[in-house]
Amino acid sequence: MTDHPGDFVQSLARGLAVIRAFDAEHPELSLSEVARRAEIPAAAARRFLRTLDSLGYVRSDGRTFALTPKVLELGFSYLSALSLPELVQPHLELLSRDVGESVSAAVLSGGDIVYVARVPTRKIMTVSITIGTRFPAYATSMGRVLLAQLAEGERAAALAAAEPRALTERTLTAQSALAEELSRVGTQGWALVDGELEAGLRSIAAPIRGRSGEVLAAINVSTSATRDSVERLRDEHLPRLLATAEAISAELRLL
Repeated sequence: MTDHPGDFVQSLARGLAVIRAFDAEHPELSLSEVARRAEIPAAAARRFLRTLDSLGYVRSDGRTFALTPKVLELGFSYLSALSLPELVQPHLELLSRDVGESVSAAVLSGGDIVYVARVPTRKIMTVSITIGTRFPAYATSMGRVLLAQLAEGERAAALAAAEPRALTERTLTAQSALAEELSRVGTQGWALVDGELEAGLRSIAAPIRGRSGEVLAAINVSTSATRDSVERLRDEHLPRLLATAEAISAELRLL
């Protein structure tokens, strides 16, 4: 910025400052709070918030504002193009060899998860999973880990926008049941889903955290109900999964 002052776009800088005003400790802010934290006039903050609202990156109840899950798309291009997949892949390969199952990494995009890295060992679903594959977050272990880290208002909005439907007879679709499950996932730090995305598919997931402790992505171990019990996923695979998630998070903290 100092090298090319004539190329500096102040309005872009202010818009990014408005987005950065929100964090884990301040998930919802009033207009005056946004202006103060972004260090811009209230009139400017109002214009930026209205623009972000119209683009779907911010929502408002008329009194306060909050970021929506769509804001994660701003970092998705960077993650999918270089940093996260390249960093995660070797860890996933080690984990897959260790547990003998397919493992994956995904990020949240709206109400879906998007696969950014994967090590398959065998076909476990009727559909093929590749980089870029999307599944509804509410019915997946990685999706629940990612949804659980959202502020309560954002989480409720994401679930409402997803319009959950039964993908199998086991799929949780009631807003109250999903909210309770996500609260539990957030507390325990991992999620296990048994046959909710596809009958016979079991998976367990853990979060990947960045330098400030924010959840950037999730990794999982997927298996078949005919091959692994829920108890084995929890008792044998989970400790290895959590250790891998921590190893990846530790590397990300160094970036």
